[in-house]
Amino acid sequence: MVVCNFVVAGVGGFASGTVWSCPWWGELASMTTPKKRLVGELVRRELRQRYLGSLSGGAWALLQPLAQLAIYGYVFGRIFSARLPQQEFGELAFLAFLAIGLWPWNAFAESLSRACTTITDNAGLLGKVAIPRFLLVLAPVAAAFMLQVAGFAAVLLVLYLGGWFEPRWQALLTLPLFVLLALFTLGLAWLFSALTVFVRDIAHGLPQALLLMFFLTPVLYPRSLVPETLLPLADANPLALFVGLFRQSVLGVGSYGPGDWLLAVVLTLASLAAGYLVFQRLAPHFEDFQ
Repeated sequence: MVVCNFVVAGVGGFASGTVWSCPWWGELASMTTPKKRLVGELVRRELRQRYLGSLSGGAWALLQPLAQLAIYGYVFGRIFSARLPQQEFGELAFLAFLAIGLWPWNAFAESLSRACTTITDNAGLLGKVAIPRFLLVLAPVAAAFMLQVAGFAAVLLVLYLGGWFEPRWQALLTLPLFVLLALFTLGLAWLFSALTVFVRDIAHGLPQALLLMFFLTPVLYPRSLVPETLLPLADANPLALFVGLFRQSVLGVGSYGPGDWLLAVVLTLASLAAGYLVFQRLAPHFEDFQ
């Protein structure tokens, strides 16, 4: 109860003008060279830890997504014979539809899962090394997105060579989309990593919440198959918007316009602001609960 009251009191600082006047955007945009080098070293450490001891090393960054694509292609193409509504998608292959939505989701879910316990996993560093704590959370998010973007590029190449989709110049929009999604995820990572210090159950419940969110996000199915009564809930899911924008950029399906891009930017800024401010509000008390 004490921990819960403490967290509520900390988050309650949002109501004060002092917290909202915190120049979080300035601190992120004007990182000094030593901080940038520190971020680079933390990301390299994160990548090394993932592939330490593996025979193929970093090659798994490309082998894993290609293996995953082959498995999904066999399961949904051969076993389930999954097809998209022809009136809406024409002759678009289900495998291309699935892959373009799956990799952004993978980047989001992996980043958030790994970042959630970053502060508790690095408890020994907090009191010994003068390191900006918010940078600790940035590392796993950056590393996960780097790997998933590399995998996404490999998957796009295989889908193109296999004739599953025709290339479009709008596919280049996936680059700013990945940046927006990474920043959106970073805001949530700051939020959950800070709260996990005080409520350790979050680390155990988050994978289940992500699994539920996966099935509520139109990754395996198009939005048009969602029952009308559930459409408001589906449309309130930020990941549905990001997945839809990815598919429109690469495959040309969907009816998203400038307003939807603006909404993605607003959601990203809101996530960054909320996550960073909660993190900074609770950060001075991390050592008390380690």
